[in-house]
Amino acid sequence: MRLTLVLSLCAVLSAGVTVGCGSSSNDNGGTGSGGSGATSSGGSGATSSGGSGGGTGGNPNTNPDGGPPAGNPDGKCAVPAEAQAADTSNPDHVVGTGTPASCTSAAFVAAVAKGGVITFDCGPDPVKITLTATAKVVNDTGPEIIIDGGGKVTLSGGGKRRILYMNTCDQAQKWTSSHCQNQDSPHLTVQNLTFVDGNATGDKSPDAEGAGGAIFVRGGRFKIVNSRFFNNKCEPSGPDVGGAAVRVLSQYNTLPVYVVNSTFGGKAGYGNVGSNGGGLSSIGVSFTVINSLISDNNAIGNGANPAKSGTPGGGSGGGIYNDGNTYTLSLCGVKMTNNTANEGGGAIFYVSNDGSGSMIIKDSDLENNPSKGFETKGLPGIFYKSNNAAQVTNSTLK
Repeated sequence: MRLTLVLSLCAVLSAGVTVGCGSSSNDNGGTGSGGSGATSSGGSGATSSGGSGGGTGGNPNTNPDGGPPAGNPDGKCAVPAEAQAADTSNPDHVVGTGTPASCTSAAFVAAVAKGGVITFDCGPDPVKITLTATAKVVNDTGPEIIIDGGGKVTLSGGGKRRILYMNTCDQAQKWTSSHCQNQDSPHLTVQNLTFVDGNATGDKSPDAEGAGGAIFVRGGRFKIVNSRFFNNKCEPSGPDVGGAAVRVLSQYNTLPVYVVNSTFGGKAGYGNVGSNGGGLSSIGVSFTVINSLISDNNAIGNGANPAKSGTPGGGSGGGIYNDGNTYTLSLCGVKMTNNTANEGGGAIFYVSNDGSGSMIIKDSDLENNPSKGFETKGLPGIFYKSNNAAQVTNSTLK
């Protein structure tokens, strides 16, 4: 059905049951949110390097050539100037010297540590760089850190590690202010890249334990443009851990993370898998998602948040998991299909604990996103809790 509606509901489920929510920090990567419900596993946290285990979906060697292109081809929404791809015509650092062999993990990790504008020269053909260490942003190397793959570069975690990490509150990456949880820079942009086989399970980095399989960001600003995320994973259980592909915390002055013309999963065998938020996950962070494809991702936790007795918790937000207080989730020109949650919100799990948050869906198509535990009546595939109206305009929800 094509919907234009305004709906203000506090955790009204498909079964007509009211679900309570726990508390959540709006910015320091706190916990909380809500629901009880249905099945599988979960984790906690989100950030930094390492990790262990195989690639999401059991495939540590994803072929990016078989994946769908970046973005929703049916998305026609206007992209604000600040959300567009950055100019990388004068790079500060170039990874590679013209051949695939020169584009090594060590060269990429070193370039990220130096900051600035980073591009690649790996020859005329597409190339996959399998990392032997997580690339980490050093917080005093900005303010702009732009990584541009030119549409030819795939970065792989090899099923063993997170791919990219930025955390303004990690002393090992340098503190640059007395308020690391709310500082303007670095501004990290990833564009024209593919991220595959990132794995944050077992990771113990600050704030990030087990979250953000491909990318973990805390602090500054963050933007994703024209990029793809396939077969990444985070911890499989835990009430508030999430972001099999991307986990974000503590964005400056609650300004949004832009996700533009990008793909998360996109078809069977390429989806991202974790306890909560197979594609995107955040606490207290606003996402503005434009002309993007989010499909075939899975939230496999079990027991929701707070975790039901005898369960590890998690399993909500197959495509997107949002928790916090005052923040906005905005979708325009977005297609979400075949995402699954063992608990609440096959497509989207959205909880504003103090009721001040907002969700806006415009010109988008959300279909066949099963919530095995609970969802909000009138919003198929979505669990929504806020005192503000859910705004759905010219969109299909079924």
